[in-house]
Amino acid sequence: MQLGEIKSATKRVSRKRVGRGSSSGLGKTSGRGQKGQKARSGGGVRRGFEGGQTPLYRRLPKRGFTNIHALTYTEVTLTMLNKSKAKEVTAETLLAEGIISKINDGIVILGTGNIEKALTVKAVRCTKGAQEKIEAAGGKVEVNK
Repeated sequence: MQLGEIKSATKRVSRKRVGRGSSSGLGKTSGRGQKGQKARSGGGVRRGFEGGQTPLYRRLPKRGFTNIHALTYTEVTLTMLNKSKAKEVTAETLLAEGIISKINDGIVILGTGNIEKALTVKAVRCTKGAQEKIEAAGGKVEVNK
């Protein structure tokens, strides 16, 4: 291999030079065609313009959607349950101890972390992994809707 034989990895394409005579292939109208809005200087339409038809962004509703039946649960991890001093853990006891700041529509126990003590946990929902870890530590989970 010689220095003069090395080929470029990318193809070098010379830029389009418009309006440089008819023999250049891009003379006279410079690739803009004949007349019309797009041929004019400063011509063209704005983004989202649909030729006078009401554009999509104006046809769609703007207010969004909020499910009035949606429930918001406070997530409680096993690491957070370890901090609790109560033997029977409920949303109210966690709130009183300052472990959670809001009850919302109830608490959900997540299996993040480990639990070192036997607790009776009362929650709206509990993940399978969290329930297994609590019961392995000698505790009990009560799910009340």
